[in-house]
Amino acid sequence: MSYLGRNSRAAALNFHNKHLASQQKNRSLFCTPRAKIIAFVTGTALYTSFLYRAGGAGSYLGYSTSTSGLSAMSSSGRKLSIATWNVAAINNNPFEYWITIDGNPEYEQLMKNVEAFIEEPGDKDITVGNVFTDAMFDQLDKRMTGVGWESVRSYWEGDFKDRKIVSGFLQDKLLGSKRLASMPDRITNTINVVGSVEPVCRPTVINMYDGDLSNSDLWWKQWEKFMFDTPLAINVKGAEKTSNVYEMLQPIKKAKYPAISEEEEKISLPLQTMCSAIFDSILVHMMNTVSSPEVWQPLKTTMVESLNKKKVPRTLEILEKTYSSSDIIALQEVSSSLIDQAASGSLGKHYHVIAPHDLDAVRDQNSVILLKKDIFPNGSSAEITDKVSSAFPKGVKVPVAGGDILAITTEDVDGISYVIVSFHGDTNGLATIPVLDAIIKAMSADATLKDRHLIFGLDANTYDKSKPGKTQDVLEFGEAYRKHDLTSCWGDVPDAKNYTTFNARTYLQPQLNKASKSTEKREKGDINPKDFILFAKKDFNVVKTWKDNTGEKKYIEDMAFPTLQFPSDHGVLATIIAPKD
Repeated sequence: MSYLGRNSRAAALNFHNKHLASQQKNRSLFCTPRAKIIAFVTGTALYTSFLYRAGGAGSYLGYSTSTSGLSAMSSSGRKLSIATWNVAAINNNPFEYWITIDGNPEYEQLMKNVEAFIEEPGDKDITVGNVFTDAMFDQLDKRMTGVGWESVRSYWEGDFKDRKIVSGFLQDKLLGSKRLASMPDRITNTINVVGSVEPVCRPTVINMYDGDLSNSDLWWKQWEKFMFDTPLAINVKGAEKTSNVYEMLQPIKKAKYPAISEEEEKISLPLQTMCSAIFDSILVHMMNTVSSPEVWQPLKTTMVESLNKKKVPRTLEILEKTYSSSDIIALQEVSSSLIDQAASGSLGKHYHVIAPHDLDAVRDQNSVILLKKDIFPNGSSAEITDKVSSAFPKGVKVPVAGGDILAITTEDVDGISYVIVSFHGDTNGLATIPVLDAIIKAMSADATLKDRHLIFGLDANTYDKSKPGKTQDVLEFGEAYRKHDLTSCWGDVPDAKNYTTFNARTYLQPQLNKASKSTEKREKGDINPKDFILFAKKDFNVVKTWKDNTGEKKYIEDMAFPTLQFPSDHGVLATIIAPKD
């Protein structure tokens, strides 16, 4: 029992004893049998009332205070409003996914032109040397040998300069397997620097870089300066370190990427730098070929503003304006910036903003829980994430990263005790059932948790058409939660066609094997039933459930998102539940 409960019980006993003493003192006034009965019933009722408010009436009367709290909640007509939303980590490449931009046909046309350029380049499939010129390579080779790297001129003159830009470079699967272009892109695309809220971006099409890329000469001057003459202070394992960008590159090891030869492994630093320059030069050339700088550059600026720079403010706006009536909000993939702004802004006035103790500020994708202060005045009473993690099967590696799970206990104004969990499943959904099992196991094994009511909001990353052993089937997940006597906001059996995501990759990103044509968004995209709210079937009935990909409590089916108005690739899922009689 809590400290408050013990003091309240003591107060009740003290009151009861005083009442009995008063009875003794005034026995002469209340000496009839009827008076004695009235006095006894009155004292017992007052004692029970004190115990109930203190959380102790359950043991006195032989039933759970949590159950009695549900009865009080039911009698008052109060319901519980819950929302869950994977707000999605900020994507540094505004062009990576097909989005919906109402009233802007230029975007759709641009992306179709890029698709056609790569799928059917025709005479546009010119040699690399016509885009990344000999003069550019000479300058690059000079800079690379100047920092002590071996020259890669033989690779340039004997191979790369004569490759075709599309069929010989962008579409070369072996080059992709060697990671010679994708590895340096991953490291240098967007660099977070110490002391600045704005990252530093490599001069390329596929990030938030806002410099002029209207021709290849302008691009090259900026690219060279970025790579070799831009010292940046970065956080390396908790310590500040200042390095030029080229010094941040990592060797590509044959042990991890067997497609690379032993000779290429030895010179992988200059080789990947050259391939990175070729890759970026092709992108700049392609964009200025399929469109004009006056069209695509302002369009990119608009997309960056909405999808990247204004993502956090727009996310908070939707939560504040559309979901402010929610009692519980479970969020996933939340950045530390969003957490700070939520806690210090309008949301923080009305909600307890609860982040995990192992918050991951590097990966910056954390599960968070918001509790409405009017309903949960004391906020979280304890974090029990460690108890959940400790309940994973021994010797089994569950693909969960720091910050993916947040599990807490709390009590509401009716004295109802809860375990509330927010969880972000791995991409394939293979951690979802193990995490669910661990939550139930942890609650069952702990006397302080077993009688609490579970509310579980999650991005389960479940799939309509799964691959056995590789991705989590949504109907199998339904079987898993029913086994624990849970139900969902969608009912006992989830509808595999009730999608909460609709996103598909474009051709403006490094992994062309994952690109979807404009006519194949549904066939190749991530269109799946991924988001859930779970609770005990015996406790609550669903009053209403809805999903939302507009920020206006509406969901438009067959619409790719995010959009400029809706900043995530997951819809909001919300439900209203009422206690069972």
